[in-house]
Amino acid sequence: MEPSAAASTGLAVAVLSSIVNGSTFVLQRKGILRAESRGTSYLTELIWWIGTLGMGLGQIGNFLAYNTAPAALVTPLGALGVPFGSILASYMLQEKLNLLGKLGCLLNCAGSVVLLIHAPKTNNITSREQLEEKLLEPVFLGYICIVLALLVLLIFWIAPSHGSTNIIVYIGICSLLGTFTVPSSKGIGIATQDAFSNNPASQRALYLSIILLTTLLCSIFLQFIYINKALHCFDSSLFGAIYYVFFTVFVILSSGILFQEWSDVSVVDFLGMLCGFITVSVGVLLLQVFKGFAISVTDLRSHFKET
Repeated sequence: MEPSAAASTGLAVAVLSSIVNGSTFVLQRKGILRAESRGTSYLTELIWWIGTLGMGLGQIGNFLAYNTAPAALVTPLGALGVPFGSILASYMLQEKLNLLGKLGCLLNCAGSVVLLIHAPKTNNITSREQLEEKLLEPVFLGYICIVLALLVLLIFWIAPSHGSTNIIVYIGICSLLGTFTVPSSKGIGIATQDAFSNNPASQRALYLSIILLTTLLCSIFLQFIYINKALHCFDSSLFGAIYYVFFTVFVILSSGILFQEWSDVSVVDFLGMLCGFITVSVGVLLLQVFKGFAISVTDLRSHFKET
């Protein structure tokens, strides 16, 4: 498949996955709240299982998207799931979506378009040999060590005492795990090209694929656990919005270090992506920070008439 066609395919899959992922938090939160009101386990709720299945489908879509387009192009599209999830939550969970929230949804979509225009369109690592070389580079290994240290600190020391009261704890855990999820997904796609061939390096490629697959499954499993812990304690739209910002930062950082997707990006495109990400982040803030304000078009009309 030509690079431009592959990027287009990855773009289409990423858009669908972001919409699916935007609904999963709401469905799982609905199942958890319904189970709590009945005094039963959320594992008995069909709607929770539908949300969980949707999360699985979204992860499969992300896997396909990350293997056909750069992570810096795919990851920002998760912003499209934020307004979709917020709108769905306003109907299913009666979570408030005021005028500023709707403006935030619009900014999310606009920022995503800017990110798409300026994001890198090609992958710089296309072979197993290049992948192995980059995985063993001191900079990437140092970054992974820092991430592992932060995960151990959050999971074993901070989460047990502060996880249920501070949403950043669970979001930090899930976002840091994205450091392993996305590079593993892209790495599996590269390594499996040689794993089942007849060349002498096929066995080495197979071992690498197994290691990356194990890393991917473990990171997804841990994310699943802590996402459900967060949904026990916090609004789904609040979690989804803040999670997007943190996850995007860590994924783009880790993918940039490993796959060097930014090496061919011009200054104009870099500034364009920075502006797009700031626009999306402002949209997320409008969605959540001003969530408790009862602001509507009618209120604005009344204000202008008074002045």
